[in-house]
Amino acid sequence: MPGRPGAAANPRDAGTERVRFVPDGDGRRGWTLLVDGVQSSHVDLDDPTRLDFEYMRWIGDLLDVAWAAGEPITAVHLGGAGCTLPAYLAVTRPASRQVVFEVDAEVLEAARVGFGRRSTRRLRLRHADGREGLNSLEAGVNGVEPGVDVVVRDAFAHDAVPSHLQTRQFLAEVARVLDHEGIYVANLADEPPLALARAEAATALATFAHVALAAEPAQFKGRRYGNLVLAASAVPLPETTWGRRLAGGAVRARLLTTQEVRAFAAGVRPVDDDGGQAPTPATPAAAPP
Repeated sequence: MPGRPGAAANPRDAGTERVRFVPDGDGRRGWTLLVDGVQSSHVDLDDPTRLDFEYMRWIGDLLDVAWAAGEPITAVHLGGAGCTLPAYLAVTRPASRQVVFEVDAEVLEAARVGFGRRSTRRLRLRHADGREGLNSLEAGVNGVEPGVDVVVRDAFAHDAVPSHLQTRQFLAEVARVLDHEGIYVANLADEPPLALARAEAATALATFAHVALAAEPAQFKGRRYGNLVLAASAVPLPETTWGRRLAGGAVRARLLTTQEVRAFAAGVRPVDDDGGQAPTPATPAAAPP
């Protein structure tokens, strides 16, 4: 399968001072990729459909229900690390065409040696900043033309999303690349009172008509730090089926629908490239019950 780890994968010999591979230690061939001490990916060398990180499982659930089972799609990944999701799509949706833009060359090389990741006819691995990668699709290079089905942003600098991947101008590029019915998916991390998540939601609502947000219920109630997954599209998202999958998962998550996201982001202005944004209100919009 494109992008699936093969016999050449050797995590034990692939680590560097910055990039480390940590085995699960439970008898399975699962490994966590750490970059500068931060967990960046989990890969099961025997089962690419095993999505061990909760947020990755939530994204997988969305991609499972957004298109007919097994239907090939085109995907652009901004941030690659261990290429967990590209490998998942290669197995669950064979013949999908994908391109991964990873800004860290050392991470790309570690994934090549440790997980056997290689560019193939259907999976292109590119050393590039995510936004620059989007710009390059204008000319139809990298094997994927504009009009893709999904753009996934899972890019972090240490433990924060780079600011140039959070703005209206960035999302305008995403919208240009996507098919009219395409979906933008973003992984972000935040803590109470979820000011970053509210800003991301407000920015997405300024570009897309439909925006949903998934997280553990305790996080929406302002009790903990954790990941959230934002999905946005020009057309209605599969909120009912995705929400059902989230509610029935091993780690139960809640989905805020577009209407709820509008309330969640009320009073927060979109973020622009120049850093312009109204300050978060002193009393933020209440978290959903």
